[in-house]
Amino acid sequence: MKAIVLMGIKHCGKSTQGKLLAKKYNVPFYDTDEIMLKQTGKTPREILTVLGNDAFLNAEKKACEFISTEIASSKKIQTKEISAVIATGGGICCNSEALAILKKFSTFVFLFAEECLASERIVREAKISSDGTITDLPAYIAKKSPHSISEVQAIFHSFYVERYSLYSSLADITVQMMDSPKKDNLERIDSAISVALN
Repeated sequence: MKAIVLMGIKHCGKSTQGKLLAKKYNVPFYDTDEIMLKQTGKTPREILTVLGNDAFLNAEKKACEFISTEIASSKKIQTKEISAVIATGGGICCNSEALAILKKFSTFVFLFAEECLASERIVREAKISSDGTITDLPAYIAKKSPHSISEVQAIFHSFYVERYSLYSSLADITVQMMDSPKKDNLERIDSAISVALN
């Protein structure tokens, strides 16, 4: 009995594919970002920006503890080969305490998105105001106060290289996410999990 933990950089499809996988396996779906919001009343970005990194790491750890307790207390979940699907925030790879909690009952699946695909999604969501301020950026980019889209892309590149290395070292399974229909990526993930667990 293992939970499937989806890891990867922002915009790689963790939440979307997590919901689809949970439906396919007929198991609960948990999103650590959503649980953090319910427990604290603040989004992960707000926790990080307003309260700081230590508060963020602690909130993320508590979200993982909640999931662990939920799974352990459910007899129905425990009888399934796959107990749950969990989508994690992009920074989970830097939270050793949260990872240790999840590792006890989970298989880590790294959803690998090509840098250009992830970068395009970030740029597409960014908004540039009349004074040149860029908003709606991931917190790790926003805190560096980029003044142009090219600066956003440069910051993202350095971040992507670092995170790719971390995710790769943690993953039990790595699945490349393609710029294709959600159903195709779902089949790719499901196939990789089936091979690994059987």
